[in-house]
Amino acid sequence: MLQSFDARNRDILVNLNGELVHRDQAGVSPFDSAVQGGDAVWEGLRVYDGRVFKLDEHLDRLVSSAKALAFRDIPPKARVREEIKRTLEANGMRDGVHLRLTLTRGVKVTSGMDPRLNQSGPTLIVLAEHKAPVYQKAGLRLITSSVRRFPPDCLDPNIHHANLVQSILAKIEANHAGADDALMLDRDGFVAETNATHVFVVEGGVVRTPSTRACPEGITRSTVLDLCREHGIPHEVADLSLTWVYRADEMFCSGTMGELAGITEVDGRIIGDGQAPGPRTRRLSELYSELTAAAGDRLVD
Repeated sequence: MLQSFDARNRDILVNLNGELVHRDQAGVSPFDSAVQGGDAVWEGLRVYDGRVFKLDEHLDRLVSSAKALAFRDIPPKARVREEIKRTLEANGMRDGVHLRLTLTRGVKVTSGMDPRLNQSGPTLIVLAEHKAPVYQKAGLRLITSSVRRFPPDCLDPNIHHANLVQSILAKIEANHAGADDALMLDRDGFVAETNATHVFVVEGGVVRTPSTRACPEGITRSTVLDLCREHGIPHEVADLSLTWVYRADEMFCSGTMGELAGITEVDGRIIGDGQAPGPRTRRLSELYSELTAAAGDRLVD
């Protein structure tokens, strides 16, 4: 689970507000809102054979989150798309690439929390790296974190913000427990997601996933649900307690960085027969791979 350095990324160029800079010289101002308070929104995207998968959906979510945080002068999606294209071309990238988009509120005129101190417009960062899916397919081990996901009345999870302290705290717990990742619950004790991905459980052939009341509107999560509808796979969005997890026949997580990956153990309980992927996970993974091989916005020839 610990990602390793890919030597192909040693001399990549990072796009900072349209300027392409070597990774060693790239940097943001200490007055930038992302540095001052994690005041930024972000998206993770993946490139398959020159095509960015679900690009429109990711850009829509980026804009939605920026609007919710009252960002001013949000860059048009066409400009963001063009900067992604420029970044990929400048780095000679077209496949096996992970993109990290970050849009901060921008640079402040002086240190402080007040958004009125941001008077120069947002900062757009496009970071592209050679990166294969990060999760092992043989099965992940999770522990349940003591850190709870916020409900909408505390901090709306549908704002895809860059203040990831909750996730980092949960990941620290997983690391200390020797697990791959941490399962996170909402304030009522229902499953929300992991520290980095959405989760699905399978019981009796039915694929179930938590609602988005305490987790973001995941692009990959939505894609999995669409695949279930299109291919007649029984599915449901529901409140799931840990008992649903412990008794599941299969369990898997989903996300842009890791695609679909089976989970074989949670809190010392073996999920199903302890083998991954299970039949539903395997079928959905195949359908997902077929889709990513055929769909997406072509930005690089």
